[in-house]
Amino acid sequence: MITHIAPEGVAPAAGYSHVVLGEGRLVAVSGQIALDENGDVVGEGDPAAQARQVFENLRRCLDAAGATFADVVKLTFFVTDVAFLPAVREARDAHVETANPPASTAVQVAALFRPELLLEVEALAVLPS
Repeated sequence: MITHIAPEGVAPAAGYSHVVLGEGRLVAVSGQIALDENGDVVGEGDPAAQARQVFENLRRCLDAAGATFADVVKLTFFVTDVAFLPAVREARDAHVETANPPASTAVQVAALFRPELLLEVEALAVLPS
């Protein structure tokens, strides 16, 4: 069971939920990057293409755990430029229920482990017990 909470006295969230409460088994998905199944970078220099690949990788990881994006309670975004966030949000919105999105954190980082990578996204999901 997952519940979205809008805390009193906290400014309304724009495109994310402040609090998501879940009860069940935790699924932690490591940060996913824009590598295809062969380990090749997808969309070098293209944040939208990289975001689509990242969310496809997240979908595959969640599926392997028996979860879906409907089970995700938290996403953390690491981007090398906050200007990429609209592309990331577009890819995210293709997978999550935008009326009740997961809690989210976005952080601009100096670099990722490979210079051609523009973003990384990790997820926490909760499955029924």
